[in-house]
Amino acid sequence: MKHFIDTENITRAELERLFEIAFKIENSKPEKFSNKLNGKVISTLFFEPSTRTRLSFESAVYKLGGRVISTENAGTSSSSQKCETLEDAIKVISGYADAIIIRHPDNDSSSRAASVSSVPIINAGSGSYAHPTQSLLDAFTIVKSRGVGRSVVRNTASAGGLKGQSKAIGSNNLTLDNLKICFIGDLKYGRTANSLIKLLALYSGIEVYLLAPQQMCLTDDVYALMDSKGIAYKNCKSFDCLPKDIDVLYQTRIQSERARDLKVDTKALKITKAVLDKFSQNTIVMHPLPRVDEICTDVDTDKRAVYFQQAHNGVPTRMAVLLTLLGENF
Repeated sequence: MKHFIDTENITRAELERLFEIAFKIENSKPEKFSNKLNGKVISTLFFEPSTRTRLSFESAVYKLGGRVISTENAGTSSSSQKCETLEDAIKVISGYADAIIIRHPDNDSSSRAASVSSVPIINAGSGSYAHPTQSLLDAFTIVKSRGVGRSVVRNTASAGGLKGQSKAIGSNNLTLDNLKICFIGDLKYGRTANSLIKLLALYSGIEVYLLAPQQMCLTDDVYALMDSKGIAYKNCKSFDCLPKDIDVLYQTRIQSERARDLKVDTKALKITKAVLDKFSQNTIVMHPLPRVDEICTDVDTDKRAVYFQQAHNGVPTRMAVLLTLLGENF
């Protein structure tokens, strides 16, 4: 693995290896990994705002003994204001750093960066297209919720009307096989759902439910991907359409920065305690954060609400990515 730019470019074996490293990091003493990136300099190049992604990446670098050089508001404080191209910026910065972590509003930004970079490129979010390290921490959160070492074999016959066919198969201890997940909210402009669906395509028996305003449904290319990979999916109009034993409710916010002129009513998509209580005690609620008002705060204390733990899982998973691209003898 030379770069980490899209979940479509990762294999199941590579993904589960990253899970293994992240679990090893969590279960080891901090000093075991504290010098793995000694002498390494990592550049964080953010052309869009970020809190969790940027800080968790920088925390990951420091926990591994590396150092960070950073441009927080690259869109206004870098030479892009002088009309420097992204390609030229990457060619320069790759001479200063051992890896570059980039967030950029253009969908193809990370692939463009990778095409000219002499060091690994890590995509920290590209337009509405991809956010692969978010998908990695999301998948890691789901694996943890299912119980490491537990074999999950389920009867996948569920609510009627799914397009595609699920197959129940055996599973290993890092599996995402036979997962039932509902993506809620802005699925058109939100890159997290797109990326995670691409990652889930590595697995069997996946059931995807989609609960979104009509103007914010998935794009055609993601539907085409699910069709090509045999992922069963169903577009829903309310929470009542979902199976009660669904594994994950993955809530998202309206991406107002990308859909400035779009007015939608999302009240029916809000997760309240009453909504959550319609589902199994094993159903978890996820959200990439930040939230606006799409999850009531009274859900926060429910054990099924894992979105804050989800955010914290960004550190070990991003440490795993850095180690895979840059580390030795780990």
